[in-house]
Formats: sequence, C-alpha cells, structure tokens
Amino acid sequence: MATEKRDYYEVLGVERNAAGEEIKRAYRKLAVKFHPDKNPDDPHAEEKFKQLGEAYDVLMDPDKRAAYDRFGHAAFAQGGAGFGGGGFHDPFEIFREVFGGGGFGGGIFETFFGGSPEARSDDRRHGSDLRYDMEINLEEAAVGTEKTIELEKLDACDKCHGSGAEPGSRKTSCPTCGGRGQVISSRGFFHVSQTCPRCHGAGEIIEKPCQKCRGEGRFEKLSRIKLKIPAGIREGTRLRSPGNGEAGIGGGAAGDLYVVVHIKEHNIFH
Repeated sequence: MATEKRDYYEVLGVERNAAGEEIKRAYRKLAVKFHPDKNPDDPHAEEKFKQLGEAYDVLMDPDKRAAYDRFGHAAFAQGGAGFGGGGFHDPFEIFREVFGGGGFGGGIFETFFGGSPEARSDDRRHGSDLRYDMEINLEEAAVGTEKTIELEKLDACDKCHGSGAEPGSRKTSCPTCGGRGQVISSRGFFHVSQTCPRCHGAGEIIEKPCQKCRGEGRFEKLSRIKLKIPAGIREGTRLRSPGNGEAGIGGGAAGDLYVVVHIKEHNIFH
C-alpha cells in the first residue's frame, strides 16, 4: 500500500502564507541537513531530500502552488483535478540551482561536499554506490586489520581512460539540449525537465565512440581494493571507501563503496 504524502508546507516547516524567500531559506537549511552525501549512514536521508525538492519545486512555482493550494496532491496525480500528470524536477538539480547561483557561490559545496558545483559530475553520469558485506573474526575486530576485497564492478575503460571516445576523436556539445543534458517538455499545465534523449544526459556527442567500452567509458572487471579495519569496530559498522564504487559514464565521477562489517561468533566470547 502506498504511503500517504506529507503536506508540502509541513515538509519545509513553513506557514501556508509563507513568502518565496522564507520558503527558500527553509529549503536551504533542510536540504543541506538531509543531503545524501552528508548522510551516507542514513537510509532515509535520500527520501527526505527528494521530498524537500518536490515541496520546493511546487511552492516556488506560482502556478503549481495555486493548484496545490486548491487541490492538494491530487493536482499532480495522473488525471487528477483536471490537470493531468504533473512532473517534478530532479531534486539534485534543484539543489545545484539554489546553491550554485544567485550570489550564494560555490562555498556551500566546498564547505559540505569538498568541491565546487562545477567539480561535481552530473548526477545522471555519476557511478553507482556499491555495498559489500565482510566477515571478520573477534580478534581482528579488537585490534584492527587490513583486508583486500575482490569484486566484479564497472571500472574506467583503460583504452579511452573513461572518456568514452576513441583516441583523437572529438566531443561536441549536444545540439538537442545545448550541452545541458536536459530538455524541457510541456505536460499540459506544467513544464518538466527530462534527460536529453540524444546524449542521454551527457551534454556531449562523441564523434567516434571507444570500441572497447562502446562509448560508455567503463567496463566490468575484477577489482582488488585494500581496506583498513579500525581497532574496536562493532558489528554492523558501515565503512565508506570513496571513489571505489562503479565508474561513472563517460568520465562521470565514480560512486563510493560501502563495506558492512560482520563479526564472526567466538567459541568462548559472545
């Protein structure tokens, strides 16, 4: 059974007559707090972050807000309230637009995420995070140890070095989306941002795709990753290994590897 959607004003913690600046301030505060990159150990953070983006998207758009105030969530349901199926912008794109411009600068990215918005790859090209469950014994958990993990995953292509292009081949800006990786389409009452169908979100067209990886910039292979297990680690602890997830598409940033540590039962100590 589908869970009931929360009221958008409640999601952002603002009154129903809140002005745009108040809504933006509330969004900024909460979006930073619940951004998935800041909460890798909280499985609910991404869902909260998406709710914030959806609420901001609606309440900052006069037409969407008026429809919501009148019909509630039914205004955006397929065929609901006579408005047809409403769409929402990518929550990560909303975050970049709010913090990456309007005089706010790149400081928020440098403070919380370790880089400027220009340095952060487009989320559509970002490699997936991976999970690996590791079992260690009680002695290793007590004093710490170093382990080597072996797993099959998508790594950067060694021929094109992740670019997806044959050596010497040019990349040109996608003419369909103008290099943005997204196109805007109209769905009746609303305008919806979607991944460009021609470049698939890359924003670029490759003249000659790499033959080894077929233009994707990555292929599956066996990887060996060393990981230090700190002394005194507890059962179920999740360790993050940055950049050791799957490689991104066409040079996009790699995801992270999350290792969940399990401790074997000891014959004497439990």
